[in-house]
Amino acid sequence: MIRAVLWDVDGTLAETERDGHRIAFNQAFEACGLSWRWGVERYGELLRVTGGRERLLHDMASRADAPVLTDERQALAARLHQRKNAFYAELVGQGGIALRPGVLELMHECRARGVRMGIATTTSHANVAALLAQQLGRDGLDWFDAVVCGEDVHRKKPDPEVYTLALRALGIGALEAIAIEDSPGGVEAAKQAGVPVVVTRSAYFAADSVEGAIAIGPGLHSRTGWVPRPGTPVVPTAQERVSLDDLIDWHARMEIVSQHG
Repeated sequence: MIRAVLWDVDGTLAETERDGHRIAFNQAFEACGLSWRWGVERYGELLRVTGGRERLLHDMASRADAPVLTDERQALAARLHQRKNAFYAELVGQGGIALRPGVLELMHECRARGVRMGIATTTSHANVAALLAQQLGRDGLDWFDAVVCGEDVHRKKPDPEVYTLALRALGIGALEAIAIEDSPGGVEAAKQAGVPVVVTRSAYFAADSVEGAIAIGPGLHSRTGWVPRPGTPVVPTAQERVSLDDLIDWHARMEIVSQHG
C-alpha cells in the first residue's frame, strides 16, 4: 500500500516553466535594464540545467555582455532570480497558471483515503506557496505533510537529496512512497532515493528519453497512452483519468519501463 505521494512541481503540478518562469525571467531582464530574452526553444535548452540561478549563470557563460568577474555574475544572478520570483508570484496570483488536468482530482483522492502527500522540488518555497495558495486556497501548503524545496538542499536534482529529505520528514521508507515527475532529472533523483516514480510528460520533456520509471504517460487527465496500461478501474467514475488505484496498481506491479526519445 502506498503511504505517500510525492509531487514534483514545475511541469508536474502545472506547466509553470514555459508559461510562468520563462515569462517572469524575461520580465526580470527588462526590469534590470538587460536586453536578454529567453524564447520558448532557448528556455527548453536551459532546463537541462537544474535551478534558476544555475540556469542564469550557465546562460551568462555564453554572453559577451555578461559580467566578467565570477562574483559579479553571482550577484547579478541572485538579483535577477529574486526579481523573477516576484514577477512569477504576480503571474500566479493573477491566475495565469493552472494545475494540470487530473492533478487536483488525484490530490482530493489522496486526502479522502488517508494517503499523505509531499512536495519534492528544486523550485523555491515562495514559488510553491504562490502556486498552491492560488490553486488550493490559503491553506494549500497544509495539504502536504512534507514540503522540500530548492533552499532546503545542498544538491539539486538529479541528486536524490530532495527525496531523501522528504522521506525523512514523512517518516516512511522509499518503497512506501510513489513520486510523480515529468523530467529525466527528476526521475533520476527519485530512482537514486529508491522511490518508485511515475512520469507525466510535460511540454518541455514530451519526447525526452526516460529510464527506470514504473509508468510513463501523457498526463493524469487520461488513462490512454500509458506504458504500462492502467488496470481495470476500481472506481467506475475514474475511468477517464489516472486514479489513486492506478498508482497503487503500478506500484504493486513495479514493472520498470523506459521510453527513448
